[in-house]
Amino acid sequence: MTLWRLGASALASLVLATPVFGDEIDELASRLITLRTEVEELNQELDILKDEQRATMASLAAQKTELAANQNRLETQVQQLQQKLKENRAEAAEAGVDNDVLLPAVLKAIADMGDYIGQSLPFKREERLSELDEIRVQLETGVIPPNRAANRLWALYEDEIRLTRENGIYSQTIELGGKRMLADVAKIGTVMMYYRTADEQYGQVVKAGEQWRFEAVQDPESIASIANLFDSLQKQIRQGYFELPNTLNGRVPS
Repeated sequence: MTLWRLGASALASLVLATPVFGDEIDELASRLITLRTEVEELNQELDILKDEQRATMASLAAQKTELAANQNRLETQVQQLQQKLKENRAEAAEAGVDNDVLLPAVLKAIADMGDYIGQSLPFKREERLSELDEIRVQLETGVIPPNRAANRLWALYEDEIRLTRENGIYSQTIELGGKRMLADVAKIGTVMMYYRTADEQYGQVVKAGEQWRFEAVQDPESIASIANLFDSLQKQIRQGYFELPNTLNGRVPS
């Protein structure tokens, strides 16, 4: 009788415990399904991020190639102008020509350099053209002879070559929205340039056809990247990896 009661009690306990154990199995199965779903969603997001990363890297590689091509083109133009002046000076020296004969060659070199500055990045363009115009006026009025004008012009050619290699922050007057104002500009060689106004507005120099113009940037991501460039250059960080708005296609992020 006692054994029967014990067996009945154990059976009753097992029957009562079985539903509880079954509920735990259901809960674990439900959690497993949820985790699998989350893993699949994360895998899909990871695939999307990988595709975006590949697209970004391809775009950056294309921009880098384009920047390098523009830099090489500008350096080639300056070197060609420099070579022309050098040849003119050499020809004049060999022929023993006098100043009257050298004068047209120097004036032609001044005009060629003026055309180059007029089409190049609008970095302190007025100052650069003013120096060139001063040489021309002094040459035409006889203040300096052609040989001295050629020497000063040669120095300006060297300055233009130096500009293609320098990155930094400078102050200059820009025209924005029909108004002229003083702003800080971050120059990347003679290929790209960005600006920051006194009231912390950011923008970039964009080329449309043969003309350059200053355009405001509204996109928060582009603003942040330009602000980071200014901050880095102010800290004397002139080399490294920077993501910047593309100014080469004439379109401004908005």
